[in-house]
Amino acid sequence: MSEPRVDQLTASQRDALVAELTELEGPKRTAAILSIKTAREHGDLSENFEYHAAKNEQGLLEARIRTLRSRLDHSVLVDESELAPGVVGVGSMVEIEDEDGQGMELEISSVGGGGAISPDSPLGRALVGRSEGDTVNVDAPRGAWTARILSIQRRS
Repeated sequence: MSEPRVDQLTASQRDALVAELTELEGPKRTAAILSIKTAREHGDLSENFEYHAAKNEQGLLEARIRTLRSRLDHSVLVDESELAPGVVGVGSMVEIEDEDGQGMELEISSVGGGGAISPDSPLGRALVGRSEGDTVNVDAPRGAWTARILSIQRRS
C-alpha cells in the first residue's frame, strides 16, 4: 500500500474540513441510519429498493468520513505568517491571465471547492513559489500554456 498523501492546509482550510467531518458524523450519519431503519420496516429486504438505496448512501457517507479523517490525520498546518509576502503559496488567492487574455481568480488549496486548485496540480505547481508579474509555463495534460500572475493576496 502506498503512503498517504500529505496535504498542506491553512488554518481556515483545516477548519472547513473539520466542519464537514462534524456534519457528516453527526446529523448526516443519524439521517442515514434513520433512512435504513425506515426502509427496513417496509418488508422484504431482497426486493426493497429504498433499503438498498439507503445502504448505498450510508456506504458513500462512511467512505467520505474515512477520506476526511485520513486527510486531517495526514495534513500539515501551514503557518501563513511564515510565508513570504507577494509569493504564491498554499492559501494564496491568485489572479492570472492566460496568453489569450482570459483571466482567472483561484485559490491554492488542497481542500477543493469552487475556484480552488491543488498545489499538486500542473497549474498549482507552476504558480507556487512565484511572484506577481511572473509568467509561468503550465504543462497540463491537454497541452502546455502560459499565464501571467496579475495579483496575489492572502485570506485574512
